[in-house]
Amino acid sequence: MSASAQSATLPGIAEIQSLAAGEMDSVNQLIRTRLASDVALINQISEHIIAAGGKRLRPMLVVLAARALGNTGAGPHQLAAIIEFIHTSTLLHDDVVDESDLRRGRKTANALWGNAPSVLVGDFLYSRSFQLMVELDSMPVMRVLADTTNQIAEGEVLQLLHVHNPDTDEATYLRVIERKTAVLFAAATRLGALQAGASARVQQQMHDYGMNLGLAFQIADDVLDYTADAATLGKNLGDDLAEGKATLPLIHAMAHSSDAVRARLREIVEAGDASAMPEVLAAIGQTGGIGYSQQRAALYAQRAGKALEGLADSPWLQALRGLALYSTARNH
Repeated sequence: MSASAQSATLPGIAEIQSLAAGEMDSVNQLIRTRLASDVALINQISEHIIAAGGKRLRPMLVVLAARALGNTGAGPHQLAAIIEFIHTSTLLHDDVVDESDLRRGRKTANALWGNAPSVLVGDFLYSRSFQLMVELDSMPVMRVLADTTNQIAEGEVLQLLHVHNPDTDEATYLRVIERKTAVLFAAATRLGALQAGASARVQQQMHDYGMNLGLAFQIADDVLDYTADAATLGKNLGDDLAEGKATLPLIHAMAHSSDAVRARLREIVEAGDASAMPEVLAAIGQTGGIGYSQQRAALYAQRAGKALEGLADSPWLQALRGLALYSTARNH
């Protein structure tokens, strides 16, 4: 079967979500139960960000990986909740660092309650995730999650070091998104394999799948910041530019523009000048920055699919393959 024919047979995101719906209902119920605190403000802020929805992609990956490898118990649900708590805490912290006021089409927590409560509730979610971890009484699980949260923190600092830095190159960009995004995808799928009692080799396959999926997903996300419409995307277009973040479409444009255009792009990045978006879009268009970035995302998506080779076929495995395709084909 050709690659295009195989892609046509893979489930789309709606089918994947339908397959996992019962599982995710259990995960969501657990999330809400374990979010509860006797501190009212924690409940308010946690509920605000959890209720905003989102695709719940990271916790769903835990369940899909575990089921694809034959696990039938409820264990993956708690691991999925842990992954979502960690992800949610990073969102709260990110929005403060980035001074964002819109996420998933709603006001951010820091825009509504202020920076200090957002940071502290993010800390609460981090610590709650570790409470859930300890309950599982599994050193391998704790090692994966401890290493992952440490790498995420390193990624945040690394990104901060390169804000308003026009010399950020593709290699640096990839290091940032690996630690900020891809490592949590990889942890989710590795934990699913751990829960299923998979061999070290299969655990590594699932890790490689998640890592490549996360890279594909983040590059595609960064492309959307230049190509989507704000209503569909659920955040302000040009946020990356306003924050002084040079993502792959712009990095490619700076590397392939004339000296004069490159000098202008450097000024824009250094200033975080979102009003210069038309100039940036023109440079990205002239250098093929969108197409190049989409090709890079597709390459990582293909690597994600390849990492699953040799595993027993099932609707769950097909869902993982379908997510690799979805990561680069979505519009939000």
